[in-house]
Amino acid sequence: MELTLLRTYHPTGTNGDLMYNSSLVCHTIELPWRNNQRRVSCIPEGRYQLKPFSSKKHPHVFEVCEVPNRDAILIHKANFALKELLGCIGPVMSLEASQFGVGWNSKKALEIVSELVWAALENDEEVYITIQRK
Repeated sequence: MELTLLRTYHPTGTNGDLMYNSSLVCHTIELPWRNNQRRVSCIPEGRYQLKPFSSKKHPHVFEVCEVPNRDAILIHKANFALKELLGCIGPVMSLEASQFGVGWNSKKALEIVSELVWAALENDEEVYITIQRK
């Protein structure tokens, strides 16, 4: 399975559209691009494998694997990038029009992403996400 994340960058946050087969799955929020610095920047554009991940803080989410010079990059629920993300990707159902890096109904968006990704994984497919500028 191949997902595509099309990003728009802004100094206060990064917004995106998560696509599958040219259809919108949900939107995303991330930290601004700050040269791939740990915990304060979104990750570099590129193609990454997604694998299941679970912790007490983030149960049943997905890890974005082999990000250069980074680790523990997850796709998990978040509505405010600057307050809730440390380099991870937050899926959201809608974006705040007046502010980058802010979105709404992340729990529902993560459920949709999870259903899609788990269906592929249970079918023994590898799942990849390609991140690029919009």
